[in-house]
Amino acid sequence: MDADVIVVGAGLAGLVATGELVDAGRKVLLVDQENANNLGGQAFWSFGGLFFVDSPEQRRLGIEDSYELALQDWMGTAGFDREVDDRWPRKWAQAYVEFATGEKHAWLKQRGLKIFPMVNWAERGGYDAAGHGNSVPRFHITWGTGPALVEIFARKVREGVERGLVTLKHRHQVDDLVITDGAVTGVRGTVLEPTDAARGVASSRTAVGEFEFAAGAVIVTSGGIGGNFELVKKNWPARLGAPPKRMLTGVPAHVDGRMLEITENAGGHIVNRDRMWHYTEGITNFDPVWPNHGIRILPGPSSLWLDATGARLPVPLFPGFDTLGTLEHITRTGHDHTWFMLDQKIIEKEFSLSGSEQNPDLTGRNIGLLLQRIRSGAPGPVDAFMRRGVDFVVRDNLADLVAGMNELTPETPLDYETVRAVVESRDREMTNKYTKDLQVVAMRAARAYKPDRIARIASPHRILDPKAGPLVAVKLHLLTRKTLGGLETDLSSRVLRADGSVFEGLYAAGEVAGFGGGGVHGYRSLEGTFLGGCIFSGRAAGRAAAR
Repeated sequence: MDADVIVVGAGLAGLVATGELVDAGRKVLLVDQENANNLGGQAFWSFGGLFFVDSPEQRRLGIEDSYELALQDWMGTAGFDREVDDRWPRKWAQAYVEFATGEKHAWLKQRGLKIFPMVNWAERGGYDAAGHGNSVPRFHITWGTGPALVEIFARKVREGVERGLVTLKHRHQVDDLVITDGAVTGVRGTVLEPTDAARGVASSRTAVGEFEFAAGAVIVTSGGIGGNFELVKKNWPARLGAPPKRMLTGVPAHVDGRMLEITENAGGHIVNRDRMWHYTEGITNFDPVWPNHGIRILPGPSSLWLDATGARLPVPLFPGFDTLGTLEHITRTGHDHTWFMLDQKIIEKEFSLSGSEQNPDLTGRNIGLLLQRIRSGAPGPVDAFMRRGVDFVVRDNLADLVAGMNELTPETPLDYETVRAVVESRDREMTNKYTKDLQVVAMRAARAYKPDRIARIASPHRILDPKAGPLVAVKLHLLTRKTLGGLETDLSSRVLRADGSVFEGLYAAGEVAGFGGGGVHGYRSLEGTFLGGCIFSGRAAGRAAAR
């Protein structure tokens, strides 16, 4: 054999699995179609959000959380309703919430994880207690964001290289799994021409050779389909309406979904392939890294959200409350874009941008830069988009703002009187401390959480108040991101066949396995759960393959 175990994919799940194998003294071939600059894959670009339950950070902020509450939230969010295809996802969900409540925090801290002390509140839901959403803040930001999280596990891989246990095979694209007597015993594929392309940049697929490697087991950790729009459209669920004609891309082009089909053709079983997680607050990157590169706005709850015709989105589709519900509503309007309407006061406090490169203060662990977030003026990256982003309109009055919006979307012009009526009706609700507008209720309730009041949510005010100006409108696009279904696996990350039997020698972890079981999130995500899913399933795969 060339190794004890072959790991296909050098993203976060692959690094975690490789680290577990190194700890067990196993020899590993880590194979990836990209160059060494892309170690860590998609996780490097992430905000570094992690889902913890009853963490020290939560307790310091007075947040009372528990396994029971988190599991209630997870199950209400997932909406598992498939007797067969959800059998393993249900088990993975319970196991992951147990992990997030128990050893996850200490296990990661022991490996060097540092967490920013302000816990964020993502996916707030807005339905009843048993429905979708986080009942309490649980989104913990890695101090150093995605790169710092990747480094924790890349360090272990480099240690394995130094010990002679790990061999890295970059620019090796797997095309087939090798099967001997019904068990996976290796991989074969194409050697791609060398490249010094920067991280995330689309790379050449020119072949310069072939390879075949043998091992006792293979772990597939190749990611999802978010960079392959054709595959996204092919798997698009009918329940979400027609697939959008245009979406921005939130992940590098190498997130192509190839290994899903390759593994399925070899005999692995894919479940829940129609479940996916795409964002509704995408903006065009004025300085793109990969093709069609979009950035997600992480919004506070105060912006008015209008559809392409100028109608306000229905309750509870407020910014940051229900991503999938909002996606379904937007696609059924027949348009691919929506609008945020806000002002300078709101954008200064409530606009954050997802991604390590859009948060130089957190990524660079720069306290001085971080303090600028609580001073007047928009954060540097947000201000850059206001000045250079093609989706931003900034004007001193509403008539000019609407005119500027119509310049961006001449095919679907907005009626000024319609927009004015929506804005003014909302503004009238700000006069008193009581209101019938549930978005205003949500804004005020959210400010009861001290970190939100200090650094995240603007004090309630009229959007048309001249003191809060200028006015801002942002054209929002749908943004591809995560694959929620995938290869069906048991709790040891062993890939299963369609009849439920174990596919000997084959394991899967991370997004290619729906972050565990073929769909641990069900239909929706609580956020902060993607990186943790890579870690949890990668750890399970590495430990099981080592055994």
